[in-house]
Amino acid sequence: MAITVLYPEALYADDSVERRIFGPDVNIVFRDTKELSELSDADCAAADGLMILRQAVTPADFARFTKLRCVVRMGVGYDKIDRKAAAQHQVMVCNVPDYGTTEVADHAMSLALALRRGLLLHHHTQRETPPAPWTVIRDPLLRRSDVQTFGIVGLGRIGTAVTLRAKAFGFRVAFFDPNLPNGVDRALGVTRCATLEDLLRQTDTLSIHAPLTVETNGLLTRERLSLLPKGAVVVNTARGPIVDIDALHDLLKSGHLAGVGIDVVPVEPPVEPVPALLRAYRAREPWTEGRLIITPHSAFFTPEAWDDIRTKSAETIRAALLGPKPQNVITPDMF
Repeated sequence: MAITVLYPEALYADDSVERRIFGPDVNIVFRDTKELSELSDADCAAADGLMILRQAVTPADFARFTKLRCVVRMGVGYDKIDRKAAAQHQVMVCNVPDYGTTEVADHAMSLALALRRGLLLHHHTQRETPPAPWTVIRDPLLRRSDVQTFGIVGLGRIGTAVTLRAKAFGFRVAFFDPNLPNGVDRALGVTRCATLEDLLRQTDTLSIHAPLTVETNGLLTRERLSLLPKGAVVVNTARGPIVDIDALHDLLKSGHLAGVGIDVVPVEPPVEPVPALLRAYRAREPWTEGRLIITPHSAFFTPEAWDDIRTKSAETIRAALLGPKPQNVITPDMF
């Protein structure tokens, strides 16, 4: 009996790539839905594999997929898939952790460096009427790299790539990741912090690279962010709910933070009422100019990365459904 793999989001114009990877024994179904509840019962009942990019998979959705064996999140984060419901229905959940690593790492470093070198400050002030004087700007944002500690929360693939980049620019690098084995710090030549609070107290430029889980949701609270030294910069290219975005607003506006660069917000795409930080950015409030950069969850993107998503996702679900061995499996203890 042929295996059916369902793509519910109409991502591609044809199935040429999928056909090459799956071979003749897999039935490929493309649909164009905004959420899984729009799928027909017949499509749900037929699917052995489900490919998800932007949509969520809820307990009610899992109940409709009566023969589903595997869901692949076509990306790194898997927080929109209810893994407890997946386990109850004996559905394997996989992700694609090895695409976009360099893109997100480059994006995080670009945000940090653009702020720390005052690029946005000069960009803004030189376009004022009249333009600012043709001279340097003395501001807490501008710091030499080798006098700063670059703090990283989450030292997975992307966090490691950022570590290597930050070291290359001369930063002292420290990190917090309680899930890594001993010795990673020695292998990379960086400093490991026993607690998040210890990391924050010594960090001048903070970059967040943790997945969104029960443990990391709301991890960077107002109280913890306030531990950062005055004049610190915060960069988030991970997931919006990890960081208290209202605290970022208040700490940046008060001057405790010198700069903020984010690629993610708690609800995406943003809906009204949008976070105060995003509202101030769009209104070009003076205290945001040159100090705040917001990009629309685009850190992952290059044409090459987009192709990787397609290919690696298909390879992942093929391995799960046809063998020889599943890969990139998100285990139940990661709920």
